[in-house]
Amino acid sequence: MSGNTITQSVTPSTNTAAALLNATVVGANPAVATAPRQTLAQSRAARELGLKRGEFDLAVRLGCIRTVPDEGGGGRRVARAEIDRVMSEDEFPDGLKKRVEAVGTSEGAALMDVTAARFTRFARLGFVVPVKFYLNRYRAVVWLYLAEELRQFAESEENAPLLNGRTPEGLRDQLDAGLDLRARNWRGRHVGFLLRQTEDPWARAAAVASLLDPAQVAEIVADPYERAYMNRFDPERTTHGAPDSPAAHVAARIMTAEDPDEISWLRSDLANTLQEARAHRRAPRPTPNPRTPVASRERSELIEERRRLIEERQQSGDARQPTEALRPTDVFRPAHVRQPTGVRQQAEVRQTVDEPERPRRLLGWLRRRNL
Repeated sequence: MSGNTITQSVTPSTNTAAALLNATVVGANPAVATAPRQTLAQSRAARELGLKRGEFDLAVRLGCIRTVPDEGGGGRRVARAEIDRVMSEDEFPDGLKKRVEAVGTSEGAALMDVTAARFTRFARLGFVVPVKFYLNRYRAVVWLYLAEELRQFAESEENAPLLNGRTPEGLRDQLDAGLDLRARNWRGRHVGFLLRQTEDPWARAAAVASLLDPAQVAEIVADPYERAYMNRFDPERTTHGAPDSPAAHVAARIMTAEDPDEISWLRSDLANTLQEARAHRRAPRPTPNPRTPVASRERSELIEERRRLIEERQQSGDARQPTEALRPTDVFRPAHVRQPTGVRQQAEVRQTVDEPERPRRLLGWLRRRNL
């Protein structure tokens, strides 16, 4: 028989043995074959619920779908029980898709039966709050709104004068002054979502700090170790374009508080949340190593102590003679490594005895040479 024949006869036997072994294991433990996965990745959960990824993310933000932290340290996941709960709701999946439907300015104006200009004025005045945004090819900000909220606003009888009549004079003055609350209202909605996602005080502090300028955060969180620890819980930011690109700068400006009253509110909230985080768990910091050399602070204290001793001796009249005065190197040298007094005196005596003899030896050598 050839080598190919042998290979073909051996390989099926191996696969058959493996299949029998798997069948034996499954037969001994039927739960292995029937037990579903406990948690699913968000992409897998979106496919099972029949949602696009953007719709799924919005459903998570609105609290329609609950997520849990990944035990392996990755992103958040969705429990199998949560998937079953959502699928068991009435009018699934149409009801869920209706709750997460987001529309732009033109579609929103059509839902409310108003012009696009009037709808934009409503958004700038804060009557309708955007739920998300993106940048188009021209780096213009496109705001999206929940269609369900727009329908509720249009159906309310209290809003009928705004939908059909003229805009009140006070509101027109605010619009003429440049009032635009769309970015601020989105930030308020965004930080609410971040705070609902966690109960850890440090993560909640990081969520509030994510809407402030780093300089503002440094003033509130002065300890660098606390800032570094808080940055570990920094929420994931939605990227818009490459880093340092014009689109990224526009998105960063939207995600950073600008109004003075908004900044003041966020600073106060960050300070209160930081106190709760400190009481709950201290930020880790490096422990000093006892085997490290003497630090600069200890060296300065040693120098000051030596100077103080010298001044006390001078004031008491027991100052050393000039020949016994401490040399500059002795002042900065610790006491346990200073040169012994006897060795220093021997060196001084040898120097005073040897130096006068050098001329005599030189003169004797010159006389012997001239002979």
